[in-house]
Parts: sequence; structure tokens; C-alpha cells
Amino acid sequence: MRLPGWFAERAEPAPPETELSVSTLELFFDLVFVFTVTQLTLVVVTGIEEGSPVTGALKALLVFGVIWWMYAGYAWLTNAIPPVRPARRVLILLGMAGFLIVALAIPSAFNGGGVAFVVGYLLLILVHAGLYLQATAAMSRVIPFNLGGAALIGVASLFDGPYAYLLWGAAVLLLWGSPYFIGQKGFDLKAGHIVERHGLLVIVVLGESIVALGIGAKDLPVGFALGLTAVLGLALAASLWWIYFGGDDEVHAEHALAVAEPVRRTRLILGAYFYAHIPMMLGVVAVAAGAKKAIAHPVDPLKLSAAVALAAGVALFLAGNAWFRRVLGIAGNRLRVAGALAAPVTVLPGLWSALAQLAVLVVLVTAVIILEHRTVPARSAV
Repeated sequence: MRLPGWFAERAEPAPPETELSVSTLELFFDLVFVFTVTQLTLVVVTGIEEGSPVTGALKALLVFGVIWWMYAGYAWLTNAIPPVRPARRVLILLGMAGFLIVALAIPSAFNGGGVAFVVGYLLLILVHAGLYLQATAAMSRVIPFNLGGAALIGVASLFDGPYAYLLWGAAVLLLWGSPYFIGQKGFDLKAGHIVERHGLLVIVVLGESIVALGIGAKDLPVGFALGLTAVLGLALAASLWWIYFGGDDEVHAEHALAVAEPVRRTRLILGAYFYAHIPMMLGVVAVAAGAKKAIAHPVDPLKLSAAVALAAGVALFLAGNAWFRRVLGIAGNRLRVAGALAAPVTVLPGLWSALAQLAVLVVLVTAVIILEHRTVPARSAV
């Protein structure tokens, strides 16, 4: 069957760096991806409510591991082949459908929903490969690893308990470790687009923590305690936003990537925007799960697991951000590391009152921001 000319078009090279910005279709794609993040928060919260927080956190980590790999793959794809033509847009929308199937299957991925997850994941892989191969033959080195990860998840759906977790873990290790075998040649990425795309993603994911507050407060009367908890939850999300966006990190990041030769640039992007963003994304998931439990009973003590989720979420975000900055040569990360190390202490006030832990976490992150601001002249970047 002969395809219409508008659909069978060949992909053309991406426009020059200065002309490439994140499209509205990419933002639309990110909203579907963020729904998968919302589902991960649900997995963590369910684990807390069922008295198995470690299992819930493990499930969320394993699922995040495989979906984050494909999200990064699509961010690189639209960097190489902008979705400006009808055929590309249709295929990206088809990839979004794959992510939606994956997201819907997440709550039951370890309990009968593994097959649906694999179907959605395979759709993601096929669309991604079909488009990316038009930009670079180097993509052929990635496809076997992607299919291998999907196969391991498919086999995991046949098992329960430890065997399923081990197979999912093997899939994550295969995908995350594949860059060391694939190499970075052949993937020429544009700095400005990568920086902008991931920055917008962080904003949208932080917004998910606000949605979690709204869900946790559903059907509850709005009194002083609940209102104050909601405001503190917003303040915590805002302080994490300030950590990421409050300075000139995006400018420094774009400069560091732009001046690097292509292979080194790809390595820097892998380190800063794939690996270092993992703890930041997981941190927001944990904060959202803890905040959702906190707002339901603001003046009561939190369960240990919920208090740990809140503290660990902030610690992961601060540590991941320090890692991100270090990879790109941005100096002055000691206070962020210190904040990450201090965050677990906030579990103690959380065991007394959810409201108290949120307040202490806001004070902690705000203190990091203020102290860093006072030492800006002493910092050097890149």
C-alpha cells in the first residue's frame, strides 16, 4: 500500500541551534509523561497505606527506571527531529498513546498488568526507533537494548514476588547501563533544546506535588490547619523550584554544553540530564506522596513511612541538583549537599505533627537558598 506523501516524508535535519526551541507538542507529550509520575505517587501512597512502604517504593523505583529511559529517548528524538511536519506529529502522538497505556498499567504492573505495560512500552520503542533511525544510523545500536528491556519486563509478568522484582531490576540495569556499551558517537544534541526541555519538565513535575495536595484534601473541610498545611506544601514545592531555577544554572548549563565538542556534550547530557535528574524526579514523587498523607491529617503524627518519604524526597532533590551542577562544572554545591544530609532529621518532628515536618523542611530549603545567595560573589561557575 502506498502511503500519502505527507505521511511518508523523510525526516530533515533539525534547524540550527538558535532556531530550535521546545514545541507545544513536546509539552503535550510531557503532560502525558507526568501522568505516569502521578501513578508512581499512587504506588508509593498505596504502599504506605497497606503497611508495605518499602515494597511500594521499590515498585515505584523499578517502574520509573524504565519509563525515564524512554522519556529521555523522546527528548533526544525531538532534539534531532523536531515535530514540525504532519507525519512526525502523528507518530509522536502515537508514542503518547504508548505512554498513556504504560501509565494506566502502572498500579497493576506487578499484579497482572505487566502485559499491558509491555504493549505500551513496545509501542514507545517502535515509534522512537522508526523516527530516530531517519536522523542517525547510531540508533541501531540502541534498539536491541530497548527491546531487551521490554522482553525482561514481559518475562517478569509471568512471575510474582522476588523473581518479578529481579527481572524488572535487570531491565533497569540493562537500559541505564547501555550508554557504556553503545557509546556516544552519532548523537549530536543541541544544548539549548535539552536545557529548556528538562527545565519545563521539572516545572510540570513539581506541579504534580500540588495536585497531590489537592487529592489528599478531597472532601475535607478547609480549616486553619488544612489551609496552613496546603500553603506549606506549596511553599516546599516553590522552594524546590527556586533551587533548580532561582539562579543562573540554566545559562551556565547551556554554555557548558554549547562549548563542548559533540561526543563530550552527549556525555555531559547523559550525566546531567539523564542520571542526575533521576534523584530529582524520584524526590518529587516522594515529596508528593508524603504531602498527600500530611494534608489529610495535618496536626496528627505522620506514619514513619510517610515522614521518611517527605524527608527523603527533599534529600534526593537537593542531592540530585548538586550532582547535576557538579557534572556541568557549576561550583558552590556544599550547602545543597548539607541540606540533603540534614533533611532526614525532619522525620522526628514529622512523628509529632505532619504540619511541623512540612514547616521544618520549608525552613531548611529556604535557609539553603538564602545562605547560597549571600555567598554568590564567592562562587565561580563552569
